Amino acid sequence: MFLGLERERSKKTAGMRTFTLTSLVGGIAVIVESDVILAAGALLVVVQAALLGGRGLIEQELHRLRDEDDTETDVFESSHSVEADGDDDNGVGLSLTTSTSLLVAYAVGAAVVSGYVLEGVVVALTSSLLLVLRRELHGFAHRLTSGEVRSAIELAIIAFVVYPLLPDQALGPWDAVRPRTVWLLVIAVSAIGFVNYVIIRRYGERGIAITGFFGGLVNSTAVIGEIAGRAGRNPSIQPLAVGAILMADAAMAIRNLSLIVVFVPDLSFQVGVPLGLIGVVGVGYALHSREWGVDLNVAFESPFSLKSALRFGLFFLVVLVVSAAAQETFGATGFVVTSFLGGFVSSGSVVTTVVTLYSGGQIESTTAVVGVLAGTAASIFVKIFLAASIDRTLLAPVARKSAVLVTSGAIGGWIVVMVS
Repeated sequence: MFLGLERERSKKTAGMRTFTLTSLVGGIAVIVESDVILAAGALLVVVQAALLGGRGLIEQELHRLRDEDDTETDVFESSHSVEADGDDDNGVGLSLTTSTSLLVAYAVGAAVVSGYVLEGVVVALTSSLLLVLRRELHGFAHRLTSGEVRSAIELAIIAFVVYPLLPDQALGPWDAVRPRTVWLLVIAVSAIGFVNYVIIRRYGERGIAITGFFGGLVNSTAVIGEIAGRAGRNPSIQPLAVGAILMADAAMAIRNLSLIVVFVPDLSFQVGVPLGLIGVVGVGYALHSREWGVDLNVAFESPFSLKSALRFGLFFLVVLVVSAAAQETFGATGFVVTSFLGGFVSSGSVVTTVVTLYSGGQIESTTAVVGVLAGTAASIFVKIFLAASIDRTLLAPVARKSAVLVTSGAIGGWIVVMVS
């Protein structure tokens, strides 16, 4: 009925009664336990689909004739009463979606009566949601470029093809490398960047606050470069430039916290308080400015490709092995120093290294927490010098406010120690 409800509301040929009866036919076929009836029911749905397809072709031809003659006929008006499924009003889209939905309804009826109630309900409701979101999904697909589609496919390949093929045991020096864990973290960081890229594409025009925060997760160098360059040409927006950099820092801290919460939840409190404070203070301090309606046009490219994933994975492996060596040779101090130095290039690689080594029992919880904070602090510091290298007048204000972020993280760490 849910499937038919959307079709009925959209004035399709098959509505609530047709879809409900189709599901009941599937259920009855299972109850009778007759392969012949089950196959006959499926054949009935296929015949319905063929009839709908024939009607769709007739309607499409009527549309073509209407466009050629530019006349309105009673026959055309009758056929035009049924809307199409796609953005263009042709009957072919109608036949494809509606006939496929009938097959889903038949299968749902059979699944529920066979005892797969949860699976049947999930399929029915998910299919109904897809029908309801027709226009949104079409609009989203039409806005995508070929490069973005390719990036999404490549992300799916590394997640669902490459990942299951990797070994799950510890390898390499000091047993530091767990290929499946390493690749899973590469997938997570890549997915975060890609999702934020999609958000920027959809909402980035709404102002610099959106671009500063979500763009900082896609490419903080691009965000800082654009806003610092604009501040150099127009000193009046310097507070806005500082705010955008704080937004990027806050987003980076929240991303690092997300990785910890997902992969090593037992460190959530120890890491969550300091990184959470950095995120809250960064966003709050930045939003203190009153000029966030200014647009920031940054030419982002899709942040994911197999090449970029492999590059991040390679750097991650280097940091992982070096950190394991430092931990083995110099103890916790060596690991923290390595984490700080690694944070100058990529705090994400530092956090993923912490996740890997802590999960493998090679570092203690205190060392892991300090390593994450050291990498995050280094990433904040490096943005100071990046902004100053483009516009020297940004050095003092960015340094002061970045110091506030680092201090808030240190206070969060102190709170964790006191509570523990």
